[in-house]
Amino acid sequence: MKNHNLGQDGENVAARYLLSQGYALLEQNWRFQKKEIDLIASDGEELVIVEVKTRQTNRFGEAWQFVNRSKQSYLIYAANAYAQSIKWPGMVRFDIIGICHQPYRLEHIKDAFYPTL
Repeated sequence: MKNHNLGQDGENVAARYLLSQGYALLEQNWRFQKKEIDLIASDGEELVIVEVKTRQTNRFGEAWQFVNRSKQSYLIYAANAYAQSIKWPGMVRFDIIGICHQPYRLEHIKDAFYPTL
């Protein structure tokens, strides 16, 4: 499976997972300038920014480990723009969903990082 297809498949799996957990899906692949947020959802009164990382195997590490500080800064910047654009009144949370295909595993890390990092 090509990387783009793997990533898109992972985002679709993650979106279905969030819906099954009672989240409201607000956006998928939301873009601001050259930045993209994979999934934006709401969980009660929290706006949830979700980075999805999908891998064929965990041979080189868990999928979530690939969300480095640079990627976190990029997500925080885009999340601020989104929250301002819709005048979100509540808290913003940053989650990571890691998906490994062999063996299959989906890991949802809530509050994976904070904007102060």
